[in-house]
Amino acid sequence: MVFRLLLRPRSFSLSYSRVLRPSYRLFSSEIDERLNAERFAEEVDVVIVGAGPSGLSAAIKLKQLAISQDKDIKVMVVEKGAEVGAHILSGAVLEPRALDELIPDWKEKGAPLNTPATKDKMYYLTESAAIPLPHPPQMSNKGNYIVSLNNFVRWLGEQAEELGVDVYPGFAGSEILYHEDGSVKGIATNDVGIDKSGKPKDSFERGMEIHAKVTLFAEGCHGSLTKKLIHKFDLRKDSEPQTYGLGIKEVWEVDPAKHEPGLVFHSIGFPLDMHTYGGAFLYHLEDNLVALGLVVGLDYKNPTLSPYKEFQRFKLHPKVKHYLEGGKVISYGARALNEGGYQSIPKLIVPGGALVGCTAGFLNVPKIKGTHTAMKSGILAAEAAFEKITSEAEGPIVLDNYVKNIENSWVYDELKEVRNIRPSFHNPLGLWGGLAYSGLDTLILKGRVPWTFKHGGKDSDSLTPLKDVKPIEYPKPDGVITFDILDSVSRTGTNHTDDQPIHLRLKNGQAPHLDNSLAVYGGPEAKFCPAGVYEYVDDEAEAGKKRFQINSQNCIHCKTCDIKDPNQNIDWTVPEGAGGPQYVFT
Repeated sequence: MVFRLLLRPRSFSLSYSRVLRPSYRLFSSEIDERLNAERFAEEVDVVIVGAGPSGLSAAIKLKQLAISQDKDIKVMVVEKGAEVGAHILSGAVLEPRALDELIPDWKEKGAPLNTPATKDKMYYLTESAAIPLPHPPQMSNKGNYIVSLNNFVRWLGEQAEELGVDVYPGFAGSEILYHEDGSVKGIATNDVGIDKSGKPKDSFERGMEIHAKVTLFAEGCHGSLTKKLIHKFDLRKDSEPQTYGLGIKEVWEVDPAKHEPGLVFHSIGFPLDMHTYGGAFLYHLEDNLVALGLVVGLDYKNPTLSPYKEFQRFKLHPKVKHYLEGGKVISYGARALNEGGYQSIPKLIVPGGALVGCTAGFLNVPKIKGTHTAMKSGILAAEAAFEKITSEAEGPIVLDNYVKNIENSWVYDELKEVRNIRPSFHNPLGLWGGLAYSGLDTLILKGRVPWTFKHGGKDSDSLTPLKDVKPIEYPKPDGVITFDILDSVSRTGTNHTDDQPIHLRLKNGQAPHLDNSLAVYGGPEAKFCPAGVYEYVDDEAEAGKKRFQINSQNCIHCKTCDIKDPNQNIDWTVPEGAGGPQYVFT
């Protein structure tokens, strides 16, 4: 492991301590002693799990504060993607409010904000028509920029490294470490070089431990460590369940004659029905690039709905297809996103740790933006951590000042004002009822009401049995505008080492999927996954029966399966570091 670390691009002061930890669990009864070998431990002041907007903003702010006050604060960021930005996907239109606060001279430093948003359009789509709608005030994009978020995050990573942050891509945080008093001690990265049976290969390397005074969890939506932390400390005890959406996106190079740099296009309606929450976007970047996508609320009811195929149908609408004809798709991706807002934010802190960014759920759904709020939460967490660390108080650090910082910030005000808009769509009139209430709340009430709507339960509980729905029929892909799902996955750059344990783990085997998912709902896993990971195939061992097949090498780390599975039997865990998608322009 020492050799592996020394290959990293930055210089790194190794101050390891030796520790012994429980081994990786073998599938066989034999235990290889290498799995019980000593793990090295690095001591830092702050470890940040995830090199996204919130995590890197926290790292940058910590170093800025340390430099300004001549303090020695050691900050490490670990990122499961092969490089910073590799797993980042968003629309995205960036509101630069938090960036202005963090790096006021971002223009001079070359931030890749190259396309100012110059024109907003909003439509209600029927199958063949596009009806213009008034643009809601919170969706105005004056002063904002259309960006590739993964390019922006790569730039943030460069700014962090220039300040002295140790950024380590290709290292997957797989375990939370605790002190004897129950406070968070840090994290451990997973062992690498394990074969499918759980045995070490010749390339085996033990994971390492990273011990920190403060651990910031910045994993993005539905983080694999965050969900463990939420469960252990019951952080959702006083909040609504989180509700999610699945965002599916492509980037196209279009005919220059059809390119409108700065155009921000949003739509509601087609291809979704009146009781399925969601909407679509089409953003014109620089260099004849257009980003388009569809977000589908994961509280949808029809088990035959395929978010991927709904997106393909969206592209066939005349208003959209016009831009794509004569162009070519260059990138594809998908990611779950938080839609719960204000009432679904969990308790943000535990002794020794805190949740920041989308792992906590700071997305502003009506605004269709979350990068600015994620960055601001990272800044506020960094300020709180710096204050506590430099005060040199005894005992585990509790960032109660971070909670106060959030509650006194524009993030809190922004989310509280729009808290009732997303859940207002849970009504007998569906889309129309939601639009009516949203218009009233946005234009007149502005959230200044004594009530807070609830979301109506977990997304995993929302499906209607197959016998009670009308199956949705989808057109076959044409290979020009619409594509087979595996063709799209090939554009993600996804790669996982074949000979490694499956990171999509079934808590109770296949039975829940065969007895419930398939028998009652018709196998929704094969439909909600945007990467073709799950299939029900003929069981060669038992004629006439099916088995549940997991094509884990296709996984693009969207987390939808962990969220939507009606059995809650799929546990998304991190594969070997550097596995997963290698997104471009997303």
